[in-house]
Amino acid sequence: MLLSPSLVEDQWPVIRQLLPEDLEQSARTHGAMRRRRGQITSAEQLLRVLLLHVAGGLSLEQTVARAEARGLAKLNAMALHKRLCASHQWLQALTAHLLEGLRPFLAQKSEIWESRYQVRILDATEIQEPGSTGADWRLHYSLRLPQLCCDFFELTDPHGGESLRRLPVTRDDLVLVDRAYNDRRAIAQVLEAGGQVILRYNSGSFPLLDLQGQPFTPIEHLRSLKIGQAKVWEVQFAAGARRIRARLCAVRKSPEQSRRARARVRRKARSQKEIRPETLEYADFVVLVTTLGKQEMPLPAVMEFYRGRWQVELAFKRLKSLLQIGQVPKKKAASAQAWMQGKILTALLIERLLCEARFFSPWGYPLRREQSVEPL
Repeated sequence: MLLSPSLVEDQWPVIRQLLPEDLEQSARTHGAMRRRRGQITSAEQLLRVLLLHVAGGLSLEQTVARAEARGLAKLNAMALHKRLCASHQWLQALTAHLLEGLRPFLAQKSEIWESRYQVRILDATEIQEPGSTGADWRLHYSLRLPQLCCDFFELTDPHGGESLRRLPVTRDDLVLVDRAYNDRRAIAQVLEAGGQVILRYNSGSFPLLDLQGQPFTPIEHLRSLKIGQAKVWEVQFAAGARRIRARLCAVRKSPEQSRRARARVRRKARSQKEIRPETLEYADFVVLVTTLGKQEMPLPAVMEFYRGRWQVELAFKRLKSLLQIGQVPKKKAASAQAWMQGKILTALLIERLLCEARFFSPWGYPLRREQSVEPL
């Protein structure tokens, strides 16, 4: 959901408590308040006006009119646009602050996801500028389960490819990814950092070997599976000069799910003259590769964990439909980046408020020492 303009204005004291205490210094350090011009005389005032525009969904003209009517600031639309462009790095710093503030909530355990691993879903979505028919920006986004909180993101141009190399991995991270991340060397880097991977298998870009080092063709083994039957095979793959042990896990889909999957394959391949028969056959299965051993996670758990990957797709739907991040109303790179950064900041503000309300005080936000008044 958008933060309504009235919420940004009336509930500002609550929002302010989630932001850095040294907001003025932060704005100066990151170039948003190099000098005081016009009626924007403080970082807090500037951020409130920016949130009216970005989080409140108001145009530049509507924002300056609203700010003047509420006695917040008096400036024109062009001045606000320049302020927005200059605030990109500051908005980045505020977003990093909110991500850091979410860490205590990410440490919460859940009986459903009882595991020593920190489960993370990495995916990317495309964002367009006005009038565009293709991708202009790409948002790389990591979602933590079961908390459903963002723990990493990166904005790139459309040439910024989807890669596991982007994600800062720590020990005991378990990363769930789809077919776009079938990069064997990147998986080796995750293992070197102490993490593990469960990924959707891409038959065209991920050659497998059996334990004797001979080529392993999964479809020849999958054909024997019955509907609803799951099975696992011990395999390995090459990452440079290194051989990495893995498990191939698969389940046959229901007839209806197979029909839909084959239809999707045909739609995506319209520009091709023909589809490989094996490609259509693979559509009848969910095939995963995991670096987790049998003792670390049994087959049913691997399949169930991967089902949770769908949550990142739902997160993208929320960002695009509720926060309206799918279409950038800016054409200049500087303003577009600042606007998208502001949207991510808004999303994290909402997540932090929800976490505070769910886990802690009934008033739904933290108290700072200077706000607490003790009797003399």
